[in-house]
Amino acid sequence: MVEKKSDWKKKLTPEQYHILREKGTEMPFTGKLLTNTKTGMYHCAGCNAPLFSSDTKFDSHFGWPSFFAAHGDHIVYKEDTSSFMHRIEVQCKKCGGHLGHVFDDGPKPSGKRFCINSLALEFKETKKKKSI
Repeated sequence: MVEKKSDWKKKLTPEQYHILREKGTEMPFTGKLLTNTKTGMYHCAGCNAPLFSSDTKFDSHFGWPSFFAAHGDHIVYKEDTSSFMHRIEVQCKKCGGHLGHVFDDGPKPSGKRFCINSLALEFKETKKKKSI
């Protein structure tokens, strides 16, 4: 796993580094994965851990990819009181990368809205097998 600042800077684009390592946020409605409707898995752009299934993605109209559940236990939650707000930060459990935040205003069944930066994610499409 990449751990040193110089290693992260080699592995990530400057924009990804800003989000994953410096807790930045991409501008709303600009992320490449915002309107992605393909079937597959969203992985951490820093370490490739599987984080969100396309089955849990929904359009929240907030400007970032949104999910109502995380995949497995690959997420950790941290209290975030920056910017004079109280929020819950979502980080990748494997590499500690900042992904976004989670809110309690999502759809059923969880009621959660994971608001995640596109640049923190890599999408891997699942190819459907053809019937013979």
